[in-house]
Amino acid sequence: MAVALAAVAATTRSILLRDVDQRVSRLLTQETGEFTNFVDQGVDPRTGTRFTDPARLLEVFLERQYADPDEELIGLVGREGQGPAQFTQRRELSVRHPLRDDGRARREIFAAEGSTGTLKRASGEVRWAKVEVARHGDEPDAAFVVAFHPAAEQAKADDVFRILLLISGVALLLTTGVALPVAGRILKPVRLVRAAAAQLTEQDLTRRIPVRGHDDIAALAETFNGMLDRLERAFAAQREFVDDAGHELRTPITIVRGHLELMGDDPAEREETIRLVTDELDRMSRIVEDLLLLAKAERPDFIAPEPVQLAELTADVFVKARTLGERDWQLAEVADREAVLDPQRITQAMVQLAQNAVQHTTHGQRIRVGSRDTATGTELYVADSGPGVQEQDAEVIFERFRRGTARRGARTSGAGLGLAIVRAIAEGHHGRVCLRPTEGGGATFVLVLEDQQP
Repeated sequence: MAVALAAVAATTRSILLRDVDQRVSRLLTQETGEFTNFVDQGVDPRTGTRFTDPARLLEVFLERQYADPDEELIGLVGREGQGPAQFTQRRELSVRHPLRDDGRARREIFAAEGSTGTLKRASGEVRWAKVEVARHGDEPDAAFVVAFHPAAEQAKADDVFRILLLISGVALLLTTGVALPVAGRILKPVRLVRAAAAQLTEQDLTRRIPVRGHDDIAALAETFNGMLDRLERAFAAQREFVDDAGHELRTPITIVRGHLELMGDDPAEREETIRLVTDELDRMSRIVEDLLLLAKAERPDFIAPEPVQLAELTADVFVKARTLGERDWQLAEVADREAVLDPQRITQAMVQLAQNAVQHTTHGQRIRVGSRDTATGTELYVADSGPGVQEQDAEVIFERFRRGTARRGARTSGAGLGLAIVRAIAEGHHGRVCLRPTEGGGATFVLVLEDQQP
């Protein structure tokens, strides 16, 4: 702002000085033009005829003129062996060192070849123009000179320049006094963002920036808070993954190490040990795959939706589920419509629900698979005729490594990640998985999916 104000003041001074130069040029042109017309058309009032004496011509012309305060009108007549004699207006001048009192300057102007020029003097600059008078016989050389002293006009421009600088300085101080607190208030959210970023650690991602208003700073704070939310979820998922993996993998590793340490030379014992170790390694492999799948559920590309025929998808799930065990498999109903979803992930979830139903039923018990339309979307379900789920376990069973306080079937070797995977797939489709009562006993797990645009 200081540079801009100084530039404005300097530009204003330049414009004023240019105006002074233009006004002086017009004045010099006007005065010389008037004298030229007088030479061509003027007559001597004494004789009534044209002027023949240059001195008389200059004297009469100067008597009829009235110059500006900073202007001098001078008539010069050359003399043999001495400087030019002069005819001037006898009036008070506002300049300290007029040209009529400076013989050296007059001689320099009189002898100059050009008709206009600028004379640099220690006492001040002089802008001048002259008109030479034609000679008649042995008459001496003569010239009419218009001299202007621009110092006063230039001083006015300098005064305006100083006043503008003073006003600009006061305006700069006032603006700074107002801008500092205003800028402080505007930039306060930015400082909060910086402070929050400096205080963030892997152990504490709970800090948020208060959002006030609807301007760009508020949008920045909202964006930063959203970034912190994503970071917190990512770190939480990472910690949960590490904790879950460490918890679940520690047991099979301990079992494998214990059996290998106690393994003897007996072939039967070695065979049994190898079988147990292999079984535990398979279980570890399944746990790792399930944990990796749950970790991928946080990524935006976890779900790849596309238009799918529900009838065909339900039939494919039913065919795959029938190979999971000797049960009374029934295709209960089929939704005959098109939906936008990820067929691979939905198939994975439905097969997991079917596997869960197999684990909690016995040979010959009924398991129904189906899909149906709803007012807002689609439901796909697996219903079994097993012992059902205790009420206190209805929400717990969807958490990682939780099987509920009451087991509803035979002992299994699962890690408790199956239903957590199903919930992750449902939430990836912006839906949910729920447990509903089953007529005649058992459990019905339902994927509730809302319609999406392709």
